[in-house]
Amino acid sequence: MRLSIVIPTLNESSRIGCTIQRALELRPHEIIVADGQSTDQTGDFARQAGATIVTCERGRGRQLNAGARSATGDVLLFLHADCWLEPQAAEQIEAALRIESVIGGAFRQRIDHDRRVFRWLEWGNAARVRWRRMPYGDQGIFVRQSAFGSLGGFAEVRLMEDVLLMREFRRRGWRIELLPGPIHVDPRRWIKHGVFRQTLRNWMLLSGLKLGISPDRLAEYYSPNSLAGRAAGRQPTE
Repeated sequence: MRLSIVIPTLNESSRIGCTIQRALELRPHEIIVADGQSTDQTGDFARQAGATIVTCERGRGRQLNAGARSATGDVLLFLHADCWLEPQAAEQIEAALRIESVIGGAFRQRIDHDRRVFRWLEWGNAARVRWRRMPYGDQGIFVRQSAFGSLGGFAEVRLMEDVLLMREFRRRGWRIELLPGPIHVDPRRWIKHGVFRQTLRNWMLLSGLKLGISPDRLAEYYSPNSLAGRAAGRQPTE
């Protein structure tokens, strides 16, 4: 297995070096940082840590696609900058993909905080993958390069690119696996916005998508930075 790890970034200079060092423990074929024109030293630090840098327009879907286009491995692992996997994860991926019908999958989470509410979140997120075949990006989505290419990549939208990709997996009847991992997740967004508020926001986004509202339109209303972005004349990307 030649594993290509793709990490989208935007102003992650404080953590990208550590993220790449941990990713190197998986012994990947390559690590590609798809940077959305960061204004800090994310690119410099990532390059120093041993990653290949691809710079493109902001937006996680666009960034992930740009990284995937540069990848030369036969398996893609999309990893958020605030997540990391333990070394055995590479062996888990390889074992899962020995089954020809398995196209990809994701990992059980370990949110790095002691509060019990995070254990509930971990359980619920794992159940979502098992029952609905719907992993999110912070669960470390991996996929065969050939299958990803046949889909044309992620939808180049401001958010929910992971949900749209998994919907296409389900439409095609593709089999995915939930691997034990764990993938460690930084709790920063839940701490910043509140666990229940963040969870409610996610449910509202999913409800809006089911009602046919485009992800770009949803980004205008539900992005944490939407009000600040409109005031400054910018469009939110997360």
